[in-house]
Amino acid sequence: MVNQTVENNIKQWVLLREEISEQCEEILRDYPGNRGCKYAKQYLETEEGKSLSDEDGATFYKCIKSGLDNPDSGLGCYAMTPEDYSRFRGFFDNVIRDYHGDETGEKKHVTDWNVEDKSFDVQRLGLDELSMRVRVGRNLVGFNLPGNMTMDQRIEFELTMLPVFDQLTEKYGGRVYSLTPDFGEKGVNPNLITNEEYKELVDAHVMFKDMSADPFLNSAGISNDWPYGRGCWQSQDKMRVIWFGEEDQLRIMCMKVGSNLLEVFLNLQEMLDSVSTTLDGIHFFARDDHYGYITSCPSNLGTGMRASVHVKVPHLTSDGTDQKAKDVCKPLGLSVRGIGGEHTPIGKDGTIDISPSARLFIKESEIVEKLFRGIQQLMEIECGV
Repeated sequence: MVNQTVENNIKQWVLLREEISEQCEEILRDYPGNRGCKYAKQYLETEEGKSLSDEDGATFYKCIKSGLDNPDSGLGCYAMTPEDYSRFRGFFDNVIRDYHGDETGEKKHVTDWNVEDKSFDVQRLGLDELSMRVRVGRNLVGFNLPGNMTMDQRIEFELTMLPVFDQLTEKYGGRVYSLTPDFGEKGVNPNLITNEEYKELVDAHVMFKDMSADPFLNSAGISNDWPYGRGCWQSQDKMRVIWFGEEDQLRIMCMKVGSNLLEVFLNLQEMLDSVSTTLDGIHFFARDDHYGYITSCPSNLGTGMRASVHVKVPHLTSDGTDQKAKDVCKPLGLSVRGIGGEHTPIGKDGTIDISPSARLFIKESEIVEKLFRGIQQLMEIECGV
């Protein structure tokens, strides 16, 4: 198989290119929706793909390894460095524009948080307070993306973020919860928590789960060196959380039970500004001129944003599943998840998690508006069932 061949002959890219192409072709017979394989096969037949150096060829293999190891992947690729989106533009651009629905091939992402004087209070829709959450993925220039980080780089990244967390703690209170056993030559980790504390944070949906159990992240190298370089910062009021060392270097989020979507949206913007100001002059968030903010997975490029709420739809979930809700939400541009996240069950009272599906070629301000309009349309359908 390619995996063993690459491990033994990582520099022999010219010899491996044909073998990888054949494996992609084989996978596509049974899984035609695997975009990584589809466009990798095409790319390897182009002048750009044929002319890759041994080093770039090895990196490209890492980018598509998840799709080769997991044939049922919808995307089947992850970037290993921020530069991969330009280095392998002939591959990633096809994947990205296919996934994000750009048939023109010419769209460029625009960042804009300005909501002007619009109101997004769900009380206007006759709803009470909802569980609201908005998060963005961010990565820093100067570091590999998580799939290509070594253990030392993961530790270095955590150490780089500690002054940022100190500044946030001064402003919002709170503390760092780290899973890194030690900092090696840099000494002990003062923020290390116990396994029991980690489990409590996971159960409270504050910390992410053990990534080493995810086959997609394993193949992409993202879960390597677990638990080094992993953890989170949380504010004293528990409204603000920053994960570090997950699928992206940073997942920055705000959450609250309330009725005004702008409370979490604008608080997230404020926290992002605080992080950027603290990093200014040393590190910057990685961006691409075409795709906006860089993320490991092409699905999150652009805003890197997921804005979600928990809503009760007992009629649409009367069969105990979220299938009807998904069927209704898809045309509205909404994704549906269980109340514990992706691949988790819905609430016993019919509560589901909904969020706008779009991340790229959409403004941040448009995402919060889409969420509000989506809630309105969904509740109209729920009440009419």
